[in-house]
Amino acid sequence: MASREIQISAGEGCWQANFIAMGSPCEVLSECDQREQMRALAEAVATEAWRIEDKFSRYLGGNIVNQINIADGLPVEIDEETARILDFAETLYDLSEGRFDITSGVLRKVWSFDGSDTIPRREEVADVLRNVGWHRAHWNDARLTLPAGMEIDLGGVGKEYAVDSAAEIARQLTTSSCLVNFGGDLAITSSPARRESWRIGIEAARAGESGGTIIIGLSAGALATSGDARRFLLKDGVRYGHILDPTTGWPIEDAPASITVAADTCTQAGMLSTLAMLQGAGAREFLDAQGVDYWLNGQSQ
Repeated sequence: MASREIQISAGEGCWQANFIAMGSPCEVLSECDQREQMRALAEAVATEAWRIEDKFSRYLGGNIVNQINIADGLPVEIDEETARILDFAETLYDLSEGRFDITSGVLRKVWSFDGSDTIPRREEVADVLRNVGWHRAHWNDARLTLPAGMEIDLGGVGKEYAVDSAAEIARQLTTSSCLVNFGGDLAITSSPARRESWRIGIEAARAGESGGTIIIGLSAGALATSGDARRFLLKDGVRYGHILDPTTGWPIEDAPASITVAADTCTQAGMLSTLAMLQGAGAREFLDAQGVDYWLNGQSQ
């Protein structure tokens, strides 16, 4: 586990705190006045991020996700917070027609997106695909039963949930504007007083392609980004992005390099960016229909 330390520094017209959580670099920016106030704020935000990581990470033993994944076909009692996340994941499953599926993490057994040219055989993918499919789960808001061999992975929704939860804690601690950023998914607690907006840099291009970083000014709400800029395989000139279609076990075809969506909450933004990415070539049409601000491959729409 990464060291759970918080670094505090003075920035331009704000305080900045940095720490690691959920496998990502995290930061809190705040216009609060005193270092002591910033320390208390950062500790509260980081503690919430680490709490959610400890509870929902599939890499840790003993938590609710681990209990579900080792249950071997037996029912598991589900607490209220986990139930809300499972309900949300089920909604995404339905909206995406099965392309967003929290049981699809087992596909990592045959896909390793390390930049190599190692592509699994179709027979290998088909074999693992037998253990994918949320429709096979029995879920009733209090108890979850997965068929033996199946697992869940909440990584597709956990970080955005953590951002919103941490931002709410920050609002309770200070009226100063704060920006909570967990690995590029972020939310602002209130409009900044010392600047027109918080300036956000988003990596928009794939590795080796032009495009660089775009700058977005945000004074309210949240941003979330989905993409395959760095995790991919390349075989015979064909690029295989890391975003998999659980209905086939293979990468989504013609997916954009990146999609960034602005919404009222990070959870909403993440939902829309993820669902759009799963549309592949239809991402732009999907986002246009939602009536939200978005950036596709670094281009404002």
